Amino acid sequence: MILYNIPLSGNCHKVRLMLRFLGLDYQIYDLDLGMTEQLSEDFLKLNPFGQAPVINDQGVMVRDSQAILVYLAKKYGGEQWWSEDPIVLAKIISWLSTAANELQNGPARLRLHHKMGRPIDVKHATDTTTKLLNIIDRHLANRQWLVADKLSIADIAIYPYLALAHEGQVNLSPYQNISAWLARFESLPNYISMPGINV
Repeated sequence: MILYNIPLSGNCHKVRLMLRFLGLDYQIYDLDLGMTEQLSEDFLKLNPFGQAPVINDQGVMVRDSQAILVYLAKKYGGEQWWSEDPIVLAKIISWLSTAANELQNGPARLRLHHKMGRPIDVKHATDTTTKLLNIIDRHLANRQWLVADKLSIADIAIYPYLALAHEGQVNLSPYQNISAWLARFESLPNYISMPGINV
């Protein structure tokens, strides 16, 4: 298996975490952003959107971090990662949607602005972040994990950009339930960090 990767991408880190938790062997191919390799003709054949991560699993190409988590969970994981219970599965999918929407448009966008200098609508991203953090913090008030009180791909999908929130000048200290959840996640066996995550 090959992971087409960007080391500073939270979305790529989701996939690295999942591969590590599943104990799968894989190779990493780091895209050269300085050469805009993600927009090269060869890479656009793998993902026409020009985005990482992408995995090549013995010829099966999967793009998008959420889709890759689903693929790996269904093919290589067990009930912990991908439930066959329709209610639990719907809850997992709802958090994957949150990762692709509110998380991406809130904390991830603020990080893109403050760390990498991209122009954004700061007020919209800040408002989105505040709403999201309040929702997640309340959700975690009486549970260890996001879904069904066990680690799942929902947690992996949400984790990186919350752990990197400080790079977007987001203060997580008022959100004690989120902080406790991050600590639980980071104490998991086989956990790996990435640049910017202060463990």
